[in-house]
Amino acid sequence: MPHRHDGAARSPRATVIDRAHDLSTRLDGARAAGLTVGVVPTMGALHQGHLSLVRRAADDCDVVVVTVFVNPLQFGPGEDLDIYPRDLDADIEAAGRGGADLVFAPSVAEMYPEADAGDVRLDCRPLAELSDVFEGASRPGHFAGVATVVARLLRIAGPCRAYFGEKDWQQVLVVRRLVDALALPVDVVACPTVRDADGLACSSRNARLSPDERAAALSLSGALSGAAALATAGEGDPTVIRRHLVEAVAREPLVRLDYAAVVTAHDLTPARSLAGEVRLLLAATVGATRLIDNVGLTSEPAMAPTATVGPEHERRSA
Repeated sequence: MPHRHDGAARSPRATVIDRAHDLSTRLDGARAAGLTVGVVPTMGALHQGHLSLVRRAADDCDVVVVTVFVNPLQFGPGEDLDIYPRDLDADIEAAGRGGADLVFAPSVAEMYPEADAGDVRLDCRPLAELSDVFEGASRPGHFAGVATVVARLLRIAGPCRAYFGEKDWQQVLVVRRLVDALALPVDVVACPTVRDADGLACSSRNARLSPDERAAALSLSGALSGAAALATAGEGDPTVIRRHLVEAVAREPLVRLDYAAVVTAHDLTPARSLAGEVRLLLAATVGATRLIDNVGLTSEPAMAPTATVGPEHERRSA
């Protein structure tokens, strides 16, 4: 495996590993040789948001692993597990182009060797204040499934940096608390949301939107962009900002709002003001497809909040 500091080019196609022991052995050997490891956990269907994480990991680390595993534990009854997009060959090719050295693509039996995978969910009670609200409330059991698979993947990988997108902001917070609670030797790196040119946040589920639904889905990024502009213009009342989010989404008949919230970024509690680090959260169903989006606001004393969202801004990948 190449060392990023010696000028060697990465292979255009990542090596595929499907056994946990084999991946652990490979990464232990890399670390013994003095190399750093970056891990990008995904459920496949890789898009530009995922690839921005892979590129960031390739910039930071000597060896990059992309995990591709559609985790059944984080899908609830009636959700889209059976139709979730799967194309491992395309994911392997994309991961390699992005700078990954390895793709870990285990089977369900490899990840959950117990007879009943439902019995292996991690106890999420220590994470309850983060995992029982918003996505956790709308999708009961979702974060127990996320925590279970992330803990297993990171234990298999060993000491590493792990890269997650800010589009799933609540997930970033849950994973950070999980890593702390389990004392895993992992640095969780949160990277900015990547958007298409029209402002829609990249998501594997976007491919299921019809042209009309995709146009309607822009109401989410538009609502966030408008709310951020209000804050930048000096509006400091979270209630006014939330009302803007709700009303902006309500104007689009193809979109059914699940929640809109203005929260303190580090713990998801309702924001009492826009001072410090704040997140605006949205979740909605467009047609039959559920989408989430968010944007961060940051303010300093005597300074207006700033935010980046929408096609009028330079796209960022983090």
